[in-house]
Amino acid sequence: MTMRVTVESSAPPAPKAVVVTRAEKPDGPLSSALRGLGLEVLLWPAVSMQSANTPQLREAARSLQQFDWIVFASRQAVAAITAHALTRPPALRVAAVGQATAQVLKQRGWDVHLTPSEASAEALVAAFATEASVKGKRVLFPASSRALPTITAGLTQLGAQVTQVEAYRTEAAPLNLEDCRSWIARDAIGAVTFASPSAVVELERALGSPDFARLLEQSRAIAIGPTTARVLSERGRPAILAESTTLQGLALTTFRILQTRQ
Repeated sequence: MTMRVTVESSAPPAPKAVVVTRAEKPDGPLSSALRGLGLEVLLWPAVSMQSANTPQLREAARSLQQFDWIVFASRQAVAAITAHALTRPPALRVAAVGQATAQVLKQRGWDVHLTPSEASAEALVAAFATEASVKGKRVLFPASSRALPTITAGLTQLGAQVTQVEAYRTEAAPLNLEDCRSWIARDAIGAVTFASPSAVVELERALGSPDFARLLEQSRAIAIGPTTARVLSERGRPAILAESTTLQGLALTTFRILQTRQ
C-alpha cells in the first residue's frame, strides 16, 4: 500500500503598505524614496500648505536689510520669502532648521550660517546659545500659521528682538475616508510616516480617535523628529524616530522597520 504525503506550501504574507501623511504629490520626495525601496505607498496628505502672501509677509521680505538674522524652519518658509526677495542682503545672516531646509536655501543662492546638528526648534535655539550670540540682534522668523512658540520664545530669552510673520498656512486636507478606513479594517498597513506635528493632529481629527488608535495599534508610527514624536507620545502612541531628520532618513527607517516585521 502506497501512502501519499502532501506538502502544502504557504505563500508569504503580502507586504503591508506605508502611509505618507505629508503634503506632497504622488511623485513627491518621500513617496518616491519609499517606492524606490520597493514599498507600496498610500498617500494620505493630512495637511496642506498654502502661502500666506499677506502685506506683513511682503513688507518683511522687502525689508530684509533691517534684520541681522533670518530663521527658516521649513522649505515652505523659504519659498514664501524668496518669492518676494530674490537675493539675500550681504549683511543678513541665515539660520536653518535641518539640512533639507538649508539645501533648498543653497539651491536658491542663499548662504546658510547656522544649522543645528538636529533638525528641531530646540536644537536651533541651543545652537544660537552656544555658537552665535543674538543678544540685541533683530531676527526675522517667517513661520507657519501653527508654529510652536519654541523659536520665538527661545531667541527672545537670549536677548533677540524677534519679528514673527506668518509665511504660510498649515490647514487640514480632505481625505478619502472610506478608502482610508478600508485599509485600516483589512489590517493592510505596516507603517505610518509623520513629517510634522500637524500631520499627527489632522490625521487623528480626520479619522476620528477610534480609527486613529486602531491604525497605530496595527502599524508602526515613524516620526521625522523629536517634536513630531512628542505629539504622538502625548496621544499614547509610541513613535520610532527616523535615523536622521530628513525625508531620506524617514524612508530608510521605515524600510528597515518593515523588513524586521514582515
